Amino acid sequence: MQLPKFLDNNPLVNRLPTEVKTKVEAWMDNVNTILTIENMGVLKSMGPSAMRGLFLQMGRRQTAEMKSNHSAHFNFSYPSDNGAMKSLYEKAKRLQWNGSVDLDWSTPVDPFNRNIPLIGEGFVDWNLLGGFGIRFNEREQSEFLWRITSWMLSQFLHGEQGALMASAQVTEATPIFDGKYYGATQVMDEARHVEVFSRYLDSKLERRYDINDNLFTIIDGLMTDSRWDMKFLGMQILVEGLALGAFGTMYKMTSEPLLKELLRLVIQDEARHVHFGLLALKPLYNGGLSEKERIEREDWAFEIVLLMRNRFLAHELYEEGFAHRMSRREWNFFMDEMPGMSMFRRVMFKRLVPNLRAIGLLSPRILHRYEQVGLGDFIHLPASSELSDRDLSAA
Repeated sequence: MQLPKFLDNNPLVNRLPTEVKTKVEAWMDNVNTILTIENMGVLKSMGPSAMRGLFLQMGRRQTAEMKSNHSAHFNFSYPSDNGAMKSLYEKAKRLQWNGSVDLDWSTPVDPFNRNIPLIGEGFVDWNLLGGFGIRFNEREQSEFLWRITSWMLSQFLHGEQGALMASAQVTEATPIFDGKYYGATQVMDEARHVEVFSRYLDSKLERRYDINDNLFTIIDGLMTDSRWDMKFLGMQILVEGLALGAFGTMYKMTSEPLLKELLRLVIQDEARHVHFGLLALKPLYNGGLSEKERIEREDWAFEIVLLMRNRFLAHELYEEGFAHRMSRREWNFFMDEMPGMSMFRRVMFKRLVPNLRAIGLLSPRILHRYEQVGLGDFIHLPASSELSDRDLSAA
């Protein structure tokens, strides 16, 4: 994301106190994001959530309420109406695990032990940071890696709480009865994920960050949307699809054994969640909607992809320790070029874009927009349902 031109090296803005300057830049950054939305239907549906997340920053409070508007779908004939979802339900029952006993919480975790790094040493280009006049000694480098790992795991945690709430809504709202059976297992999965990420952050890393404003906006949007398929699209395909890629990347990068095993178990659950979304939405988006409805969902998905990409600029870390040392534009460039973050983004969208193609939301009409933002290389790769669990955990 780029700042509006008048903020780039603007002497008036640059003379503001650091705290004020940071808020002004963030506000204009968010305005710029909203102004790029072309589909007015998407803007109308996302606008209230963007206000609550990006401008009011409601995710930075301890609690938040989101008004639910969906209808619960009952079926008193209890049909067996989707064989693939029924099979997924049986698989989910077999693969349930218990984070309290299946993970060895006695494992010592030292974030500053370079022999067992939380994340690879090559994650950050220290010379690139030095180009902005910021040079870290070995201890400071270890501290930065601890902070960025804590930040990423915090976003995983917040995303999983969103998935917990959304999967409960999906279970209520879906008209597919076998989908209700499977959806109930996902609610349990998500509760387990929230439990283990929270426990790891609190007891092992002893640091947690607020939910990113972009992520809050996305969760708010899908939680408050009344359409059942938008909850599937937002959570099962977009949030869970990106999470699957992110978890797989961190699984490959970390040498810390407890975190690695935690991620392995979470990944096997997430793969089922994405598959659930593909099964539910592919028939609907390939003939079950009007063309206007399909286009709105196609555009909505693209805007969420952009928000998710911007989520990984880690502005929370910038505000915490870098706003007085470099500009927001310089930080964005640093994060864009950081080897580890580049790998995260690549693998996340490598998983997501093919899934959008598989459900019919990547028509020639929208394709050029993905190409313009550098995501065109992923269009013809296999969808998540076509990959093995081993493939999904590998970057």
